[in-house]
Order: sequence, then structure tokens, then C-alpha cells
Amino acid sequence: MNRQSFAARYGPWALVAGGSQGLGAAFAAEIARRGVNLALVARRPGPLADTAAGLRAQWGVQVQTITADLAADGAADLLADELHGRSVGLVVANAALSPAGPFTALDAGRLSQTIDLNCAATALLAHRFLPAMIGRGSGGLVLVSSLAGGQGVPGLAVYSATKAFVICLGEALWAETRGSGVDVLVSSPGAVTTPGYRETATRPAPGTLTPADVAASTIAALGRGPRVIPGGLNKINAMMLSRLLPRRAAIAIFGRATAAALGEGPQG
Repeated sequence: MNRQSFAARYGPWALVAGGSQGLGAAFAAEIARRGVNLALVARRPGPLADTAAGLRAQWGVQVQTITADLAADGAADLLADELHGRSVGLVVANAALSPAGPFTALDAGRLSQTIDLNCAATALLAHRFLPAMIGRGSGGLVLVSSLAGGQGVPGLAVYSATKAFVICLGEALWAETRGSGVDVLVSSPGAVTTPGYRETATRPAPGTLTPADVAASTIAALGRGPRVIPGGLNKINAMMLSRLLPRRAAIAIFGRATAAALGEGPQG
């Protein structure tokens, strides 16, 4: 799809949740490259402003920044109010938390915040912005999940559970919106070299991709089905884990991979 066609189908504005750095910033750059104006949402105003300035300078698009905690009550309505008068044709629900460690050792407040952001905020963003797209007969919704959502992952129990929620939600919305002109897509990347990943991982996992690689693969897959797994090796691994291996083996493999990446002893 060329720049003009993309902007006509998914513009004139796109909302990227968690758009200040890492994967969210990469999505913003990929969308800006295709000629669509951006609204970027994140909690920290400094990185948000820096990313917005870079996008304006490089791609000549308009960029609105909104400092907000998407896990807070009423966040989706707040965004809609901030964007009043702007036609949002694409929403990328990317914001997420991924607390690592044994489930029983994690802080209960952090777990609750993770569920609120990864699950509730994602669903409420979709619920708030999809109706207008359906009414116009065009638009797109990208829900960012993870290969970790394909099975339980020891050491990332709540994160993997929330990403399974995102997969199921996105696939259902894809089916519900078919024929409406709105494209819903779940992106399930493996390890991505985001700032958070570089801080916690002691070594890259096999198939690790850059944020730019994931964003480009995902945006290119809009309208081609309910789910995309960026990266050839990740596609092969996902097929093997879901179709060829017993469930308990898939859980153990992901547990060991997570422990190795975090520099911990073997799990599972």
C-alpha cells in the first residue's frame, strides 16, 4: 500500500499508546513515514516531547503529545476528549508492563497495575475508538501482544496471561469487524530490543528483533488477517510450540528462555 492509500485508509490521525520510546516510538515513525499525523500517549513528558520533535523534523507530520496514565480510570475517555475534532483512523495499543520474577514474590500493586494497563486499558481503547471507525467505514486497530501469550511463561506469569487476553480480544474483534472496512490486527513479537529489554536481559534471545523491524512487519500486515508474528524464526518457533510440542514442553521451553535472558537459573 503506497503512502497516499495508507493515509486515506488509516488517517488522517493515528493514536499510539506507549509512544514515547522503544516499540511505540518505532510504530510512530513507521506511521509518520506513511504520511499520517500522530497523537502519542505516555506517562513521561520528556521522552514524549523528544520523540514528537524528531518525528516532526523527519517526516513533516503533525504530532500531538498527551501525558497520561492509561491504567487510570477514565483514561480512554480522556484521550477522546483531548483528540476532539480529530479523525483518528488508526489506534496502536502498545503500552504494557512486564514484571519479571516468581509470581508469589511480586508486589500485589504492581500485578494489579499490569492487569489494568495490559488488559483493561487495551480493551477500553478499542471500545472507545472502534465505533467511529466502523461508522466511517475505514480504519485500523493494532493490539500488541507477544509470543509469551501463547502459553504460560514461568517468571512472567502475569505478563504472559495478559498477552493471552490481548490475542483473544484482538482475534474476536477482527471477526466482529470483518466487512466493516476496519482492519484489526494482533501483533505477537518475540524478544524486542526495547530500552526495558536491554536493561533486564543479560543476552538476546534467539530471534530478537529491533523495534523498527517489528513495527514495519506489523503495519505491513494490516488487513491481511487477524494476527502477525514478526520475524521468520519467531514464526517457526511459534508453530512448533503450538502445534508440534506438548503443552508442558512449550511452557518449559519459554521458562528456560526467560530465565536465561534474565541471567537466572533454569525454570521448568
